[in-house]
Amino acid sequence: MLALKAENISKQYRLGQVGTGTLSHDLNRFWHKVRGKEDPYLKIGEANDRASKGESEYVWSLRDINFELTQGDAIGIIGRNGAGKSTLLKLLSKVTKPTTGKIYTQGRIASLLEVGTGFHPEMTGRENVYLNGAILGMTRKEITRKFDEIVDFSGVERYIDTPVKRYSSGMYVRLAFAVAAHLESEILIVDEVLAVGDAEFQKKCLGKMGSVTKGEGRTVLFVSHNITAIKELCNTALLLDKGKLISQGDVNKCIIEYQKNSDTKLFYNYLEDPTVLENENIMVKSYKAEPINGDIITTKSGIRITVGFTSKMEGVDIDLSFFLKNSHDLTIMSTGLMISQNKDIEKRDYTASFEIPPYTINEDSYYFDFFWGINRTDVAFRTELFGFEVHGIQNEFGEIVKSPGILFPKIVHSIEKL
Repeated sequence: MLALKAENISKQYRLGQVGTGTLSHDLNRFWHKVRGKEDPYLKIGEANDRASKGESEYVWSLRDINFELTQGDAIGIIGRNGAGKSTLLKLLSKVTKPTTGKIYTQGRIASLLEVGTGFHPEMTGRENVYLNGAILGMTRKEITRKFDEIVDFSGVERYIDTPVKRYSSGMYVRLAFAVAAHLESEILIVDEVLAVGDAEFQKKCLGKMGSVTKGEGRTVLFVSHNITAIKELCNTALLLDKGKLISQGDVNKCIIEYQKNSDTKLFYNYLEDPTVLENENIMVKSYKAEPINGDIITTKSGIRITVGFTSKMEGVDIDLSFFLKNSHDLTIMSTGLMISQNKDIEKRDYTASFEIPPYTINEDSYYFDFFWGINRTDVAFRTELFGFEVHGIQNEFGEIVKSPGILFPKIVHSIEKL
């Protein structure tokens, strides 16, 4: 059963204005409409790229978004800051209207877009539960029936009769999420609010949203930069970039695509790349990941990682360590290499290499948390810019073969003075 459908929705903003125009713009739009002509302001505007200054005062926060959700789906919406995720949720929640396109929904919607939305600071937690529940569409009888359950879930029972202006941001979000999660809605929309709660409460929220989708058959739209949470909760995903829908469907594929579109460098040479990776201790000059066997990195090829750097220090000991993380931001491997042990480091170029054996890791995008240490106590330099992709091997049925994995892989290290 179809729960939600977005059909060619776009949202345009005019910089420095509330809405997209003035009275003269609205009259101009109306005049074109009665003559059967297209809105003239739809032909102008730029994508929402925060990295560039831009020339137009009109910005497209979203452009031509299409997708459908069936009842019981849990969909994660991912993308970098400014991609249009929160704007999309506001349109779906009917907080604001799309500039173009239509949104069809089946059933009641509960939205948790910002911490404490609908809360009155002078009112107590108890009063705000009733107020916020009413705003979300709950009847007083329904709120009373669920009140004890809401308060118990939030964990703020001791302060329920205290004005919420005295609450911490964590208590705010606990109570707000508890009200929204207990609304008997068909669709639950949650923005990046779990970042405010502590680890225990985040786990509790994820468990609640999981039971909402799997147990109660409700539809959940979830925006988060916590890729692990997206992976755990959602079965499908939307990937947004600069207001456009880049990928949709399988959550793993979207996460991998998101990682590919990040700032991770698959190779680096300081002579060819405008990025300068250095501080007063270390300068990174090159990086590359290549297969030990074959032409491309696959699950069975093995991987050789080579990092070239210059030491600007002497009379200390240096070690190079890395944590290998997958596209879900989970650390799956770590190792280290001592470059000097007798405080005999020289001001010169070095090359360090690591070899990961075949059949150790699966198809995915990976990146390194590299850091150089001084005398085993201080960090001399650190970067997470480097990464690589592993391609899967298909069997005769066209299925990607999983690597068996090696519990304690033997990683070969080497260091060379240049």
